[in-house]
Amino acid sequence: MIVAGGVTRFFRTTALKLSALYFAVFAALSVFLIVYIGYNTSELLTKQMRETIDAEIQGLAEQYKSGGIVRLIRVVDVRSRAPGASLYLLTDFAGNRLAGNVADVPSSVLESPDGAPQPVPYVRFQDEDGGQPRVGGQASALVRVFVLPGGFRLLVGRDLAERDRFDHIVKRAYWFSIGVFLLLGLLTWLFVSRRVLKRIDAVAETSRRIMDGDLSGRLHIDGSGDEFDRLAESLNAMLERIEQLMRGLKEVSDNIAHDLKTPLTRLRNRLEETLRRDPDEADYREVIGASIEDSDSLIRTFEALLRIARVEAGSAGLEAVPTDLSEIVGEVGELYEPAGEEIDVAVKVAVTPGLWVIGHRELIAQAIANLVDNAFKYGKPTDESIPPAVRITLTVTDGHAIVEVADNGPGVPAQDRERVVQRFVRLEASRSAPGSGLGLSLVQAVASLHKGELVLGDAAPGLAIRLVLPIAPPPGPAEAANADVE
Repeated sequence: MIVAGGVTRFFRTTALKLSALYFAVFAALSVFLIVYIGYNTSELLTKQMRETIDAEIQGLAEQYKSGGIVRLIRVVDVRSRAPGASLYLLTDFAGNRLAGNVADVPSSVLESPDGAPQPVPYVRFQDEDGGQPRVGGQASALVRVFVLPGGFRLLVGRDLAERDRFDHIVKRAYWFSIGVFLLLGLLTWLFVSRRVLKRIDAVAETSRRIMDGDLSGRLHIDGSGDEFDRLAESLNAMLERIEQLMRGLKEVSDNIAHDLKTPLTRLRNRLEETLRRDPDEADYREVIGASIEDSDSLIRTFEALLRIARVEAGSAGLEAVPTDLSEIVGEVGELYEPAGEEIDVAVKVAVTPGLWVIGHRELIAQAIANLVDNAFKYGKPTDESIPPAVRITLTVTDGHAIVEVADNGPGVPAQDRERVVQRFVRLEASRSAPGSGLGLSLVQAVASLHKGELVLGDAAPGLAIRLVLPIAPPPGPAEAANADVE
């Protein structure tokens, strides 16, 4: 059963099918060309023989008219002895041989004169070195019989051995070409099976490892730059992205389990403790209010997670339109200036006017607001004598708009700047400050959605976060109106 299955699999392989197809196509083309050339060449040789026979008969007939039978016998005898001579036979009215190099032909040939040249068997006279004639073996020739005045019959022909040799060469070339194409078909199969199927089997093996849970598997790239290399590069990039998403999903799951377990446990313990105490309406109201606050915090966390997921998937439900980034940054600055005054944070705003981007106004505004809110929470200087300050600027560099939010706080160590944009990551060990660690994750998702990037740098002192977006030309009046509607 294993052998039968292996044979069945062998006959189903693409390599065998391609090899058989190539062999059939090229063999058919080769056979057609050989047969076509052979047939036409044979017809050309036959035509030349016929024309030669007709010309010789006409010339010999002229010799007979000018010199009679004696002269014709002499001419035929001379031509018969020439090297590579044609076939000649001159007989009288009774069929007796008078001259020529043909010893015998079927009697029916001489009895049907003035017809078209026809192939017949014949026996040829051959001269020895001493001039004595001898009878050669039987062969075939293309002959024509012409009747002269007085009942004399003149047979002129050409031996078909040369044409037969050519036909034999063509047949040999035909079989040789079949053998060559069989060999080429085998070599093609070997090449395809070793080259193509090996790559396909490698893809299948890698796919099986990935399905078994090994997401680190990658397709082999041999550096040839062919279709398989390009396909492998695309699939490897896809696998890299899938591995990142799965790793992110695992981290999110772990962070959710860690970050949400604490508030849920606190909520449950509070309610359980309240049930154990004596009933008191004021106490119940206080506990219920605190529980509602914790529930709202949990709901905001889940909403932020859903929002990030939708933005990363490109399905936020908003249409990308020309958007006035200068206006958005100015509005966010105006919104947070009063909030900064309430907590003694100086907010400075500097906006380059007239900068437009193609994007989602609501998402961009939310991202900038998250950056400012993050600066308010974590950008306070460690030295209490230094007043906290937040700078919001919008500039343009190399065709990109740069929204920078900088503070004068402790900043973020360089080794943590890539990690801090991940979900639920908070560098504050005590986690006493409000928040869920999702603000910068949303900003990162918005930047990727708009073909931009989020860059964390050093404000010396403090942290400078730059949201870099590609700028777009200002829209026309109609587009600007549509953008305002959006």
